[in-house]
Amino acid sequence: MRKVIETTKAPRAIGPYSQGIVAAGCVWASGQVGLDPATGRMVEGGIEAETSQVLRNLKAVLAEAGSDLDRAIRVTIYLKDMNDFQTVNRIYGETFTGAPPARVTVEVARLPLDARVEMDAVALVG
Repeated sequence: MRKVIETTKAPRAIGPYSQGIVAAGCVWASGQVGLDPATGRMVEGGIEAETSQVLRNLKAVLAEAGSDLDRAIRVTIYLKDMNDFQTVNRIYGETFTGAPPARVTVEVARLPLDARVEMDAVALVG
């Protein structure tokens, strides 16, 4: 059994995918970029603002699924420029203060809407 997750507290999907899917006791949250769900526009303020918004968006999707960032077991970070790693890592570390989830960080050629950072997550539900 699987359940589609949809919340107005995170940006609407910009393609044929769900914000998240709950299955097998986990929520699989789709990649989030720095879109403000209220305006539908990318936040201003560079990599710091985008990273903070990405984490707020992920948190909203996980909450709708009955989970939270503390229950995340895996996060993937996609960076447009690996030179932003230290900044993203600092903000990420301020968010995941307990036992952090497993993580992968990769540099990519381009992200949707020319975002600088995108993150997806898998978290426990229930």
